[in-house]
Amino acid sequence: MTMRRFVACIPLLLLLAACSPTPSADAPATAQAQAGNTPPANAALGSPAWFAWVDRTLGISDNGHGPDPGSAEWNRAVQRKLGQEAPQSEPGSPQWQQSVDALLRTRVSPRS
Repeated sequence: MTMRRFVACIPLLLLLAACSPTPSADAPATAQAQAGNTPPANAALGSPAWFAWVDRTLGISDNGHGPDPGSAEWNRAVQRKLGQEAPQSEPGSPQWQQSVDALLRTRVSPRS
């Protein structure tokens, strides 16, 4: 009798297995990318660590090729990447950096 129940459950198990989500092939890369975008814990606004985090998070540089972090060109690239959410204060100013930091920290929250 137990064997009959087991055999009767096989179609149900197969159906459940077919409906289960499977990780995509790029899942490790995605997890790794998200880990690299963790906000710097104690990096001061405008510090090299902060600029590097913003650069990585928004994808400003391309393998080290791109505008120098903190330059006017880099600040404009950050504004473009943020689009409508971009701070309205003067790009590069302490207020602007604070707004960018707050915005990116909410985007890169633990829920992502």
